[in-house]
Amino acid sequence: MLTDFLTNEHRDCDALFADAENAAHEGDLAAAGSAFAAFAESLRQHLAIEEEVLFPAFEARTGMAGGPTAVMRMEHVQMRTLLEQLQRALDAGSLDDFLGLGETLNVLVQQHNMKEEQMLYPMCDRALGDQADELLQRLQGH
Repeated sequence: MLTDFLTNEHRDCDALFADAENAAHEGDLAAAGSAFAAFAESLRQHLAIEEEVLFPAFEARTGMAGGPTAVMRMEHVQMRTLLEQLQRALDAGSLDDFLGLGETLNVLVQQHNMKEEQMLYPMCDRALGDQADELLQRLQGH
């Protein structure tokens, strides 16, 4: 199921971000920077597979281009903006700013993930069930 694969990606991103936050709480700027880089890359990749593979397939099948995927894309823009702000905080050596922005990102991501996992992904599973294997291969290879 698409839901399982994408939900697992959410959990992987969560774990990477927790590593960055833990390093920042410990005052280790270098470790926070390294962990954040891994998280940011993973999150950007996840957002890209949704925007480039999943959402277009869902929109083509359902005709709902202005519905839930439009909201998710707007939230993706907000996440990318926060990633840039988090990176600037690290570049400036400000772990306090990093942690404060991290709280904002965490709230946004958790709310976003809940909407995807409870509503959008199940909708995708229903609408795209006959394409699930092909889509999973594209998601995994992207």
